[in-house]
Amino acid sequence: MTFQAQNVNTEELVALDNVHHFHPFTNHAAMVKEGGARVITHADKAWLWDSNNRKILDAMAGLWCVNIGYGRKSLADAAHRQMLDLPYYNTFFKTTTIPAVQLAEKVASLLPERFNKVFFVNSGSEANDTIVRLVRHYWELKGQPERKVIIARHNAYHGSTMASASLGGMQHMHAQGGLPLPGIVHVQQPYWFAEGGDMSPEDFGLKAAQAVEDKIKEMGADKVAAVIGEPIQGAGGVIIPPATYWPEVQRICKEYGVLLIADEVICGFGRTGKLFGFESLGMEPDIVPMAKGLSSGYAPIGAVAIADHIMEVIDAADSEFAHGFTYSGHPMACAVALENIRILEDEKLVERVADLAPYFAEKLGSLSDHPVVGEARSFGLLGAIEIVKNKQTRERFAEEGRAGGICRDACLANDLIMRACRDTMVLSPPFVITREEIDLLVERARIALDAVYDALKGEMV
Repeated sequence: MTFQAQNVNTEELVALDNVHHFHPFTNHAAMVKEGGARVITHADKAWLWDSNNRKILDAMAGLWCVNIGYGRKSLADAAHRQMLDLPYYNTFFKTTTIPAVQLAEKVASLLPERFNKVFFVNSGSEANDTIVRLVRHYWELKGQPERKVIIARHNAYHGSTMASASLGGMQHMHAQGGLPLPGIVHVQQPYWFAEGGDMSPEDFGLKAAQAVEDKIKEMGADKVAAVIGEPIQGAGGVIIPPATYWPEVQRICKEYGVLLIADEVICGFGRTGKLFGFESLGMEPDIVPMAKGLSSGYAPIGAVAIADHIMEVIDAADSEFAHGFTYSGHPMACAVALENIRILEDEKLVERVADLAPYFAEKLGSLSDHPVVGEARSFGLLGAIEIVKNKQTRERFAEEGRAGGICRDACLANDLIMRACRDTMVLSPPFVITREEIDLLVERARIALDAVYDALKGEMV
């Protein structure tokens, strides 16, 4: 491939970045001290190049999102055509655009029959922010305004706006900005490796689900609006719940008349080997937020799919839902998302994920013999490697995140991008990754794990 920009001055770019660019989720003082940001210049399929022309295997597909792989010219063409025809118009005030209509119809057609309405946003954070107002508005219209409580899980991630960060259960985020907002509570996550102890995964799944019912009873069923969860927790550490978990949570929600929200921001559009994660995990949600895979990260867009029984209540009220964004249903982003879905379907990339999943699981599982690996697990093209001090007891190294940081930095030094969620290394490669590239990924991951062992073996027992 040919990189368009020429004469890249890395030193100048990094200096400017240090002075002017305020990065998300970044300790800027530490980044500058370490030499500044790495400048990524171009990409193709599962590979990135930086401004020093180093070729990097992206095992994270950006931020869990570049599902169809980098370098897809047809998405650029779709954006170009739409920007020439209509670069922008809003969807407020009884107005729509052709791409917004087409994408809403297309997304609805991919979901179970009970979903016919789609609300557009610009990110997963905005999708989950929207949900807080939507479900409370629904219960108000139902004549039950006291139903405001939303139950989420500890260590979950649902975004970084005030509302979506509140839905998330990450304490370090709650420590900034006075979160969580009132009416959002958290229960045990279905994280068998870290919290299951001596229980079987099946029994632990039921125990974690019971925590949902216990919280409903504690808050009062007449006060609980919804339960939200990713089918598989992504940024929590690719937490794959035991098979018993979601069917039991589903049963509990139905028993108490509580809405169930499947956060498909990461799992959606094929990551689990089916189009949506709830299809793989035994969920029947009432609301489905989505984002990343909707456009494979090529344009900022997200959406919330709303089941008919909710929309019937909203429509019957004959009043507006006073919520939305300037760029809701942005015509260019919708056009890009439509082309992305076309590629997923025409190239059968979701089926490709299902076909690759056993090979990915086998190769990732081969790392289980490493002295610092407590578990290597996967589902579809989502994977995790648990770094531990003691394989038998699952005991972690001292100072949470230290081992993961060593592993992440060793990956980067060896031209592999693998993310550290504390001391769990997570993977989410593009769907176009090949078996040979999976082999290389695992080979480089083992080298990074060796670096962890070399640095911390004195602490092992």
